Amino acid sequence: MQSNVDKVKEVIEQDIWGLIQDFLNITIYPLTGDKADGIHITVGVVLLVIFAFVVTTIALRLIRVFLTRKLEENDKLKFISVFKFIKYLVYIIVIIITLSSAGIDITILLTASAVLFVGLGLALQELFQDVIGGLFIIVDKSLLVGDIIEMEGRVGRVIDIKLRTTRVLTRDDKVMIIPNHKFISDILFNYTQNHKTTREFVKVGVAYGSDTERVQAILLECAREQTGIVKKPEPFVIFDDFGDSSLDFSLHFFVTDSFVDPKIKSLLRFKIDHKFRLNGISIPFPQRDVHMFYPSNASAPPIPPPNDENS
Repeated sequence: MQSNVDKVKEVIEQDIWGLIQDFLNITIYPLTGDKADGIHITVGVVLLVIFAFVVTTIALRLIRVFLTRKLEENDKLKFISVFKFIKYLVYIIVIIITLSSAGIDITILLTASAVLFVGLGLALQELFQDVIGGLFIIVDKSLLVGDIIEMEGRVGRVIDIKLRTTRVLTRDDKVMIIPNHKFISDILFNYTQNHKTTREFVKVGVAYGSDTERVQAILLECAREQTGIVKKPEPFVIFDDFGDSSLDFSLHFFVTDSFVDPKIKSLLRFKIDHKFRLNGISIPFPQRDVHMFYPSNASAPPIPPPNDENS
């Protein structure tokens, strides 16, 4: 009795499996109904494509979460477009594999796609470089919002970092849009990469014969009184050189906001000029002595006669 039940179960399982196989092997023909078109897409292939899409979406989502787990929320949102592009690319590959499995000759399609992708690659080469540069900037934190940078002689504060471009606010309140590939190929000065405090300096020359120790004391006094200059580290003075017309000094000091340091330097120069005037220290202008020599056998050039009109 038990053996008969097992046989019945086996027959039922075989029938069910056979029905499933028959269902999966149902061929979907084009709307024209012409079976000679050579397109043989079965229900099983369609279900396999849908399953591959679902698995691909879940896998890419897990990869995105893993790669962006240590990033801030705003930086995570910037990766959405990149992963969407990767997802669509994977979908295209799955579709091509499905068409090939269905017996469709995709040689012409692959050839046309290759030509198309080569053309797009050449046309969008700089765009891809910008996106790659943006990924490097976001991942390795080489540039952060709020950093003070200098590029091509322009100083500005970073206000936004996107995948393709970075926006920088210059000192004259203009927004400079920089393609991200520039940060890979060009030299960039980041004033605040290590810390917010930066060292600046102001140069000044005094007349020969001035009391150099007094000059040093006045410069340090100006730096201590100037708003915007930090007390620690302390300012210091360097005697740079004996110039052609002056004794050259430089006053070095530290600020916490390099973005506004031109204003601090201007106020400091006003203060230095004022205190130098009070203490009788002059700032010289360039002077040149002209010596005229004549050969021993030549006389001096004749003095021109006076002009009758002016006499």
